[in-house]
Parts: sequence; structure tokens; C-alpha cells
Amino acid sequence: MRPRERAKFDATELAIALSHYDLGVIESITDFPRGSSRSPKVGIVCERGKFLLKRRSIRRAHPESVRFAHRVQNHLAKNGFPAPAIVQTRGHPNDLLQIREHVYELFEFVAGQPFRQSADESRDAGTVLGRFHECTKDVRPPASTPTPRGDYHDAAGVRTGLCSIGSTLSSHDSFSGDEAELATLVQYLLGAYDEAAASLTASGFRDRPTRLIHTDWHPGNLLFRNQQVVAVIDYDTLRVSQRMIDVANGALQFSITGSGDPANWPEHVDEDRFAAFLSGYESVDPLSDADRSAIVDLITEALIAESVPPITETGSVGRWAGFRILQMIRRKVTWIRNNAERLTSAPTP
Repeated sequence: MRPRERAKFDATELAIALSHYDLGVIESITDFPRGSSRSPKVGIVCERGKFLLKRRSIRRAHPESVRFAHRVQNHLAKNGFPAPAIVQTRGHPNDLLQIREHVYELFEFVAGQPFRQSADESRDAGTVLGRFHECTKDVRPPASTPTPRGDYHDAAGVRTGLCSIGSTLSSHDSFSGDEAELATLVQYLLGAYDEAAASLTASGFRDRPTRLIHTDWHPGNLLFRNQQVVAVIDYDTLRVSQRMIDVANGALQFSITGSGDPANWPEHVDEDRFAAFLSGYESVDPLSDADRSAIVDLITEALIAESVPPITETGSVGRWAGFRILQMIRRKVTWIRNNAERLTSAPTP
């Protein structure tokens, strides 16, 4: 199995899609290889300005789900949230374009920089997540709108995926020579996931109030300028759940350490960035003791859950062998659980 190749537009498809928008003379079109490999994107420079065109498969995005995401995005923008504007089609204005089996979206392009791993950026990422939750606290998808179900907490699919790694992927070349250790590694991660899920269940986590959450709050979906968030993109996986699903995953994503070969990633998170993210969030929506007690269990689940789908599908995560990724996850899970009290303690007044 090989890493999935990134989908691309062809020239005819682009011409047909862009003919539905009033953009004026088009000066250039360039690939924009970010986000899901299944969803191609291009940057467009034209007479009206700069835009980003995105294609989604109807099999993975029901048009009504996309329309709901657009309503949320427009609601956020009207309330001063940094959500990119959605461009309407010509003639019969619509905020999405459906052509046969595909759905297309056109957004105004926002210039910004990627996350540079500073505490100030992490703090603002937390603040903006708090603003997202506050602004959408009364927003719910209509009953008729298909929205993603479930999340990374106590998910049967995560357990099934972990078990399949051990039973069906042990012969994959990314695990070659490591078959004996693989079973032990999978059992450790399965045990850690079950322990975290059981702890959250015992605390009544699922009985807490729900609201609309983003579910994909990570550096790749935020753009920065001068240490502040200037755009939040990708509202494809909106769903209703406990807000701490977002908070814990955001704290992890904006503090995780490591680059290059996962075998060389340090086990710890950046504690300054971790604390800064939570501090930023709390400047909008303070966390209770119960909220803080859930963070490490949720992070444990998130670390494991994020690695399982790509490994079960391809045996790898990007260009890195699945076995190395799972080893790295084990190190980080162990460190985070051993340092839980310090990571999640409330700041001293």
C-alpha cells in the first residue's frame, strides 16, 4: 500500500466550474496542496482578486451538509470572526456549485502565514476557538441535514482499527521486521484508549451540555499574521458534541513537538504553548475543574484516534511507516499521562 496520491483538477473541469462564477479575466491558477488529499484545491488570481476553489465528492459531503457549513461560516463572518467569505455563483446565486458527482466551493483568499510554533500564536488560537464556541453556542444543524456522527471519544472505529493493524497489516512493509513488537504496541495503545474512555465515562463526560464544535482545530486550518489568527478554514466536519473535544485536541495540536522522522520526536509537548492555548481559551470561556480533569484523557484518545485511519488504510501516515508512528504515539501518550497533573492544573491567580 502506498500513501494516497493527491487528487487534482483537470483543465476541462476547471473551465466548467469557473464559468459559473463572475471573476473577470483570470491571470493565473496554481495548485494549493493543503488539507485532504481527496479534495483538490487551486488558488486563483483574477480581475476580481484572489480566490480558492475547492472540490468535494458528494459521497463524502452531502450538499445540505455543505450548505449548513456555509451558513455557519457566514454567521461567524457577520459576527466578526475570521472566516473567509464564500463567493456566490452567477445568475442564480448559490454558495455552492454541484456538477454531477462533485460539489465545488469558492472562497475569497486570505493571505497569512502558517503556525510558527510561538506561545503567542498558540494563545490566540485558543482565544479564537473560544470565540468560535461562543458565537455558535445557539447554532444547531436542522434535523434533515446530514452531519458527521461521533468523534474521537470512545469510538468503536478506533478500537476496530487498532485491532486490524495487528491482525491484517502485520505483513505490510511498514511493519517489516517489527511484527513481534507490533502486537505489544497495539495492546498498549488499545489499553490506554480504553482506560481514558472509561475514565471519561465514569466522570459523566457525555452527560455534559453539547454545542456545535469544529472537530479539526489544528495549525493547518488556521492562518496567522503578526502572531494573531487572520483566518480559520475548513468547516467540513462540524458536529454537535462536548466543547472539550475541541479544547483538548487544540491544546495538543498547538503544543505537539517533533518534525521529520517520528522516531526522533521528543516525548513531551511544549508546555508553554500548551498553557498558552488553554489561557487563551479561558479568556473567553473559563474551564471548570471537571473540564480540566477531562483534558488528558481526551488528549490520549485524540493522539491514538488520529493515527489509526491512515495506518489502517495505507500502512503509513504520509511518508512515515506506521510502526514508527505508533511508537511515537506510545511515547507521547505515556509522557502526557505521567505529567497530567502539571499540564492541567489551573493557573495561579
